[in-house]
Amino acid sequence: MAWLWWLGGALVLAVVETLSADLTFIMIAGGALGGAVAAGLGANLTVQVIVFAAVSVLLLFLVRPWAKAQLVRRTPNMLTNVEAKIGREATALTAVDLRGGRVLLAGEEWSARLAEPRPGTPEPRAVAAGAHVRVVAVDGAVALVWPL
Repeated sequence: MAWLWWLGGALVLAVVETLSADLTFIMIAGGALGGAVAAGLGANLTVQVIVFAAVSVLLLFLVRPWAKAQLVRRTPNMLTNVEAKIGREATALTAVDLRGGRVLLAGEEWSARLAEPRPGTPEPRAVAAGAHVRVVAVDGAVALVWPL
Protein backbone atom coordinates (compact mmCIF):
# COMPACT_ATOMS: atom_id res chain seq x y z
CA MET A 1 0.00 0.00 0.00
CA ALA A 2 3.01 2.34 0.26
CA TRP A 3 2.91 2.93 -3.49
CA LEU A 4 -0.54 4.56 -3.05
CA TRP A 5 0.96 7.10 -0.64
CA TRP A 6 3.71 7.91 -3.13
CA LEU A 7 1.14 8.22 -5.93
CA GLY A 8 -1.03 10.50 -3.79
CA GLY A 9 2.01 12.64 -3.02
CA ALA A 10 2.82 12.87 -6.72
CA LEU A 11 -0.73 14.01 -7.48
CA VAL A 12 -0.64 16.65 -4.75
CA LEU A 13 2.70 17.94 -6.06
CA ALA A 14 1.31 18.07 -9.61
CA VAL A 15 -1.61 20.18 -8.37
CA VAL A 16 0.77 22.50 -6.53
CA GLU A 17 2.75 22.84 -9.77
CA THR A 18 -0.30 24.28 -11.51
CA LEU A 19 -0.19 27.14 -9.00
CA SER A 20 3.51 27.90 -9.44
CA ALA A 21 4.23 26.97 -13.09
CA ASP A 22 7.94 26.87 -12.24
CA LEU A 23 8.46 23.18 -13.12
CA THR A 24 9.93 22.45 -9.68
CA PHE A 25 7.06 20.62 -8.04
CA ILE A 26 6.37 18.53 -11.13
CA MET A 27 9.98 17.28 -11.04
CA ILE A 28 9.57 16.34 -7.38
CA ALA A 29 6.30 14.64 -8.34
CA GLY A 30 8.36 12.60 -10.80
CA GLY A 31 10.55 11.55 -7.88
CA ALA A 32 7.44 10.52 -5.96
CA LEU A 33 6.41 8.38 -8.92
CA GLY A 34 9.85 6.78 -8.74
CA GLY A 35 9.21 6.05 -5.08
CA ALA A 36 5.84 4.56 -6.01
CA VAL A 37 7.48 2.24 -8.55
CA ALA A 38 10.06 1.17 -5.96
CA ALA A 39 7.29 0.50 -3.44
CA GLY A 40 5.31 -1.42 -6.05
CA LEU A 41 8.33 -3.62 -6.71
CA GLY A 42 8.52 -4.43 -3.00
CA ALA A 43 11.48 -2.25 -1.94
CA ASN A 44 11.73 -1.24 1.71
CA LEU A 45 11.12 2.37 2.84
CA THR A 46 14.82 3.28 2.80
CA VAL A 47 15.18 2.26 -0.85
CA GLN A 48 11.94 4.05 -1.72
CA VAL A 49 13.23 7.31 -0.19
CA ILE A 50 16.60 6.93 -1.94
CA VAL A 51 14.85 6.37 -5.30
CA PHE A 52 12.57 9.35 -4.63
CA ALA A 53 15.54 11.61 -3.83
CA ALA A 54 17.67 10.39 -6.74
CA VAL A 55 14.92 10.73 -9.33
CA SER A 56 13.91 14.16 -7.99
CA VAL A 57 17.49 15.47 -8.09
CA LEU A 58 18.07 14.11 -11.60
CA LEU A 59 14.85 15.64 -12.88
CA LEU A 60 15.53 18.98 -11.17
CA PHE A 61 19.06 19.34 -12.48
CA LEU A 62 18.92 17.57 -15.84
CA VAL A 63 15.35 17.85 -17.16
CA ARG A 64 14.02 21.06 -15.57
CA PRO A 65 16.52 23.51 -17.19
CA TRP A 66 15.78 22.07 -20.64
CA ALA A 67 12.01 22.00 -20.04
CA LYS A 68 12.02 25.55 -18.67
CA ALA A 69 13.95 26.80 -21.72
CA GLN A 70 11.43 25.09 -24.01
CA LEU A 71 8.54 26.63 -22.10
CA VAL A 72 10.00 30.14 -22.29
CA ARG A 73 10.86 29.74 -25.97
CA ARG A 74 7.38 28.56 -26.95
CA THR A 75 5.34 30.89 -24.73
CA PRO A 76 4.56 34.24 -26.33
CA ASN A 77 5.61 37.35 -24.46
CA MET A 78 2.27 38.36 -23.01
CA LEU A 79 1.84 41.98 -22.00
CA THR A 80 -0.26 42.45 -18.91
CA ASN A 81 -1.61 45.24 -16.74
CA VAL A 82 -0.39 48.69 -17.76
CA GLU A 83 1.97 47.40 -20.47
CA ALA A 84 -1.04 45.92 -22.29
CA LYS A 85 -2.70 49.35 -22.50
CA ILE A 86 0.14 51.10 -24.31
CA GLY A 87 -0.47 51.31 -28.05
CA ARG A 88 -4.21 50.61 -27.78
CA GLU A 89 -6.84 52.82 -29.28
CA ALA A 90 -9.30 54.63 -27.01
CA THR A 91 -12.26 56.96 -27.46
CA ALA A 92 -12.42 60.34 -25.75
CA LEU A 93 -15.46 60.55 -23.47
CA THR A 94 -14.78 64.22 -22.70
CA ALA A 95 -12.48 66.77 -24.24
CA VAL A 96 -8.90 65.76 -23.50
CA ASP A 97 -6.15 68.38 -23.24
CA LEU A 98 -2.79 68.75 -21.49
CA ARG A 99 -4.58 69.15 -18.12
CA GLY A 100 -6.86 66.13 -18.35
CA GLY A 101 -9.99 64.44 -19.61
CA ARG A 102 -11.63 61.00 -19.73
CA VAL A 103 -11.28 58.18 -22.28
CA LEU A 104 -12.87 54.78 -22.81
CA LEU A 105 -9.99 52.31 -22.95
CA ALA A 106 -10.63 48.58 -23.33
CA GLY A 107 -14.14 48.97 -21.94
CA GLU A 108 -12.96 50.95 -18.91
CA GLU A 109 -13.16 54.66 -18.19
CA TRP A 110 -9.72 56.16 -17.62
CA SER A 111 -8.40 59.57 -16.66
CA ALA A 112 -6.34 60.87 -19.54
CA ARG A 113 -4.32 63.78 -20.75
CA LEU A 114 -2.52 64.60 -23.96
CA ALA A 115 1.06 63.41 -24.13
CA GLU A 116 3.82 65.92 -24.66
CA PRO A 117 4.29 66.45 -28.40
CA ARG A 118 7.18 64.81 -30.15
CA PRO A 119 9.83 67.19 -31.51
CA GLY A 120 8.83 68.54 -34.89
CA THR A 121 5.13 67.71 -34.56
CA PRO A 122 2.41 70.31 -34.13
CA GLU A 123 1.01 70.53 -30.63
CA PRO A 124 -2.71 69.76 -30.47
CA ARG A 125 -4.59 71.95 -28.02
CA ALA A 126 -7.30 69.41 -27.23
CA VAL A 127 -9.10 66.36 -28.51
CA ALA A 128 -12.89 66.59 -28.73
CA ALA A 129 -15.22 64.11 -27.10
CA GLY A 130 -15.81 61.14 -29.40
CA ALA A 131 -12.39 61.43 -31.07
CA HIS A 132 -10.15 58.39 -31.34
CA VAL A 133 -6.80 58.51 -29.58
CA ARG A 134 -3.88 56.15 -29.03
CA VAL A 135 -2.39 55.49 -25.61
CA VAL A 136 1.34 56.26 -25.77
CA ALA A 137 2.15 55.86 -22.07
CA VAL A 138 0.56 55.47 -18.67
CA ASP A 139 1.51 57.76 -15.79
CA GLY A 140 0.13 56.27 -12.58
CA ALA A 141 -3.60 55.95 -13.26
CA VAL A 142 -3.60 58.47 -16.14
CA ALA A 143 -3.41 57.40 -19.77
CA LEU A 144 -1.22 59.70 -21.87
CA VAL A 145 -2.85 59.83 -25.30
CA TRP A 146 -2.19 61.21 -28.75
CA PRO A 147 -4.83 61.92 -31.39
CA LEU A 148 -5.12 59.54 -34.34
